[in-house]
Amino acid sequence: MKNIKIVLLTLLMGSASLYAQNKQVLYDFTEIPQALLLNPGMQTDYQWYAGLPALSGISIQAGSSGLTVHDIFADDGVDINEKIRQKAIFGMGITDELSGTHQIDLLNGGFRGKKRPSDFYSFGIYHEGDAIGYWFKDLAILAYQGNADQLGREFDLSHLKTRGEILNVFHFGVNRQMNNKLTLGARAKIYSGIIDFNSTSNDGHFVTNVGQNNLLANTIVADMQLRTSGIDAFRAALDDDAADEATEIRKLVTKRGFLGGDLGLGLDLGFSYNLNEQTVITASLLDLGFIYHSGATRNFTLNGSATVEGVEIILPDALSDPNADFWQELVDEIEALVPFEENNNAYITFRPTKLHSSIRYNFGEPKQSGAPCDCDYRTTGQKTSAIKYANSLGGQLYAINRPRGPQMALTAFYLRRFGRAMALKTTYTIDKFSRTNIGLGLNLQAGPVNFYLIADNLLAYQNIANAHYASFQIGLNIISWGKN
Repeated sequence: MKNIKIVLLTLLMGSASLYAQNKQVLYDFTEIPQALLLNPGMQTDYQWYAGLPALSGISIQAGSSGLTVHDIFADDGVDINEKIRQKAIFGMGITDELSGTHQIDLLNGGFRGKKRPSDFYSFGIYHEGDAIGYWFKDLAILAYQGNADQLGREFDLSHLKTRGEILNVFHFGVNRQMNNKLTLGARAKIYSGIIDFNSTSNDGHFVTNVGQNNLLANTIVADMQLRTSGIDAFRAALDDDAADEATEIRKLVTKRGFLGGDLGLGLDLGFSYNLNEQTVITASLLDLGFIYHSGATRNFTLNGSATVEGVEIILPDALSDPNADFWQELVDEIEALVPFEENNNAYITFRPTKLHSSIRYNFGEPKQSGAPCDCDYRTTGQKTSAIKYANSLGGQLYAINRPRGPQMALTAFYLRRFGRAMALKTTYTIDKFSRTNIGLGLNLQAGPVNFYLIADNLLAYQNIANAHYASFQIGLNIISWGKN
């Protein structure tokens, strides 16, 4: 029971802020330093910036592609059991999901190189949780209806696909202005895993047919596994009656999150390119990396096949042994044919790689860069000031690698700048979660103090219980455009 509680706790921690990791409002919002985390090759004009620890970047997103709270609990006169049957059990498909991420900047900063002002360096630590669970349709139908009236139907065990992780990421990036048109960027990452669970490579089926010795014969063919890391360490902390649970959990999170847990390496790449004076294309590839899980691992496998016909009692032979435990014999028979095993083997997981790209057209009254000097680092051999136009219009493409294949989103955006003091960005996004996702981002600059607030899927806030997705991001930074 403790193991089940830990897994559920992990799912909640990873999915209390769930979506598919798309931060379309923040991407290429160049006024906000945290946009560098989405594209290390973003065009920048800061001399340095410093994020307030734990306040410079907070992102919370939540969503479900197949079902909402309103679908089940709406006061519409329909019996709740019937709604569960129609909209959940039979209404959702195996591609419907609950998935996403939360992220908190623990430390974030950046500075321009003194000897090479065309280079901008960024660094920091952020905490992240990512999880995804697909609807296990056949298993839900089997649990809901049973198998008595399902003769010959093969219930697909591969419908069970889920994964999740909680980790800290240590990163250092370099952003270099190559010439007047091209900016390149790269970021190295060290992953420190806190908790991981995954069960994504399942296969097999369960089927019931007419039996020979009994009425029914059940056949299972299974190749399934669940791999976990870190969960056993938290279970042991909860089982220790002599220790304070909250204190032990904090110690574990701190230890495993600061290079005392599962370690891995990753890389982000990105660029921005000016097609002409007013048109810019950008792209980035994030989290090309892996984590080696070796601490507090516990894995479960179910591999093999078996056909059983329930408890077989053959009279009068059964009467000769009145102490026979027929149920235990059945369990032993199944376990012998389909062995359920545990191990503590180390394993490797790959991060969910993400792709961002955009094209942006700038127009309107041009504004000068925030840098007060006439030695613009973004030009080569020229002394002209950087230009920021009052308006930007464009489109973005996003994709993330997931267990059932890539997920994609398409975004149109408009950005309006009001001098240096304020910038607004609005987006319209189409993805598997929504066709009416309108987002809005606000960036305010009061001297060196930078504050931003972003919210997504605004139309859904009229009835949040009927929303498939909701999110917000918030942050506070200190930014300098002073001379190098």
